[in-house]
Amino acid sequence: MQTIRLTMAQALLKYLDNQYIRVDGTERKFVKGVFGIFGHGNVTGIGEALENDRGSLTYYQGKNEQGMANAAIAFAKQNNRTEIFACTSSIGPGALNMVTAAGTATVNRIPVLLLPGDIFASRQPDPVLQQIENPSDYTISANDAFKPVSKYWDRITRPEQLITALTNAMRVLTDPVDTGAVTLALPQDVQTEAYDYPAAFFRKRVHDVERAAPNKETVARAVELIRGKKKPLIIAGGGVHYSQAAESLKAFAEAFHIPVAETQAGKSALPWDHPLNIGAVGVTGSLAGNLLAKEADLIIGIGTRLADFPTSSKTAFQNPDVDFLSINVSKFDAYKMDAKRIVADAKEALPVLAEALKQAGYRSGYEAGHIETLKKQWDEEVDRYYSAENPDGLAQTRVLGEINRFIDEQDIIICAAGSMPGDLQRLWRSKVPKTYHMEYGFSCMGYEVSGALGVKMAEPDKEVYALVGDGSYLMLHSELVTSIQEGYKINVLLLDNNGFQCIHNLQRGQGSQGFGNEFRYRSRETGRLTGDYVQIDYAGHARSQGAVGYTVRTLEQLHSALADAKQQQVSTLIDIKVLPGTCTTGYESWWRLGVAEVSESEDVQAAYRQMQDKVQSARVL
Repeated sequence: MQTIRLTMAQALLKYLDNQYIRVDGTERKFVKGVFGIFGHGNVTGIGEALENDRGSLTYYQGKNEQGMANAAIAFAKQNNRTEIFACTSSIGPGALNMVTAAGTATVNRIPVLLLPGDIFASRQPDPVLQQIENPSDYTISANDAFKPVSKYWDRITRPEQLITALTNAMRVLTDPVDTGAVTLALPQDVQTEAYDYPAAFFRKRVHDVERAAPNKETVARAVELIRGKKKPLIIAGGGVHYSQAAESLKAFAEAFHIPVAETQAGKSALPWDHPLNIGAVGVTGSLAGNLLAKEADLIIGIGTRLADFPTSSKTAFQNPDVDFLSINVSKFDAYKMDAKRIVADAKEALPVLAEALKQAGYRSGYEAGHIETLKKQWDEEVDRYYSAENPDGLAQTRVLGEINRFIDEQDIIICAAGSMPGDLQRLWRSKVPKTYHMEYGFSCMGYEVSGALGVKMAEPDKEVYALVGDGSYLMLHSELVTSIQEGYKINVLLLDNNGFQCIHNLQRGQGSQGFGNEFRYRSRETGRLTGDYVQIDYAGHARSQGAVGYTVRTLEQLHSALADAKQQQVSTLIDIKVLPGTCTTGYESWWRLGVAEVSESEDVQAAYRQMQDKVQSARVL
């Protein structure tokens, strides 16, 4: 048997450089490169291997471990999971900084390969710098924290273990059902140990992603279910994008005159002005979407796991005869809401189901003009938000409207947390698939700037805009520097409303007077954060890092900044000062929260009673 003597780290890179993925006959290189921040746990192992590697993997220097992993996640998401990055860190705090990103990847079913350094497998020396010691179990290190947020976890304590570990890693990373974060903990001594690896281990491997075809019996049962329903409603999730089924969805909806509502992950699957696209549904839903959900007698979920936001915590569907049909490649997701199910790829399943329904002569039973009327009313409501004047300053919803009108339909926006995801899901008008990139499975604050970098790396010829609040920006913005360093221009549109206003509004809606969520100075009188707002020059901060910065307080300044930013060759940040509390709310939506059962506040007591009353109307499934 022919062998190649390499260190474990060298073998790891050589293997990754020869992995390919094939979808619908199109072959692509799967691992595009490595994000990394070096420390004593990886610099002489993977660091040495990267420095002297003669393969095609590109190394990108991160500035924060969570940020670089977020960029890798966004890159994979934008590429429909057909290309990924690996991320390497040192041990201890460097490794733990990636745990949040691992959760983000796994919740959203996005592949990312995490390679944290680990303590010495030999346990000599011991303990080492940054080691966490567990006196009752000395096999535990900081990297065990990745276990609950990884789809596959392994620790390589001998160099030959890499062979089976990487086989399993690729199995998970290329699996449309069980993908997510894959964590391979790499002890720093083992990274540098040599082994005679079989040469065949490094041959080119092509991982075929096979589309799961629908079962005839389940399709027949689905047809029987749909035939008895007059008011079906489709909820399109992220799986529509990942299976590249946008055209199949459009054809299916048009064939049977079924309205389509969108989740955050599914938004942009249909153009906003398609007559059957009735917008968002659920907690951040449109009035049209939530009214149709309330009367629907069948919910057809396509590529969605029907989480609490699109279902309004299981209260959105009030028709006593409502049933659920789920088309999903994941059986685990398909079972949710006690749904009947077609466990299959959406692009495969929709044409088959459509043909069977056509043979059955099916068409929905909505009254003529009903869907169109609701859509027209909602479009007018969005127009109202987009043109509303506020004498006190810029309203968040007006700013979003101006941005939506300005950017090209091929430009891409990224968002993740705060009040903007709700406004964007309700109000943003997308014309082209994959131009709306929302991380809302984990709603990870700080994803936005690093996510914009990942998207720009995936779509270098498109203009990319990170829509971020001041709270999220302060949490994590370090990859703005990486975007400048690497020449990937991104545009950060920072809406400064002086705090965590989304949670401030949520808090006040449940009886609180507001506590701990605004960026205010501590008052000598109250002893609390009730003084004046803290004023921060975010544009100046961006300029100090090498970006072009703008400060905006008027619509005229906004228009000028957007136009100038588009002409720049370097990353930009537009600091837009908006009024707190100028976001959307309501529209037949509800979200279940834990409200204090006992409180000194009468308002909180009243909020608790209202919450409990609403809980009674939720479906128990």
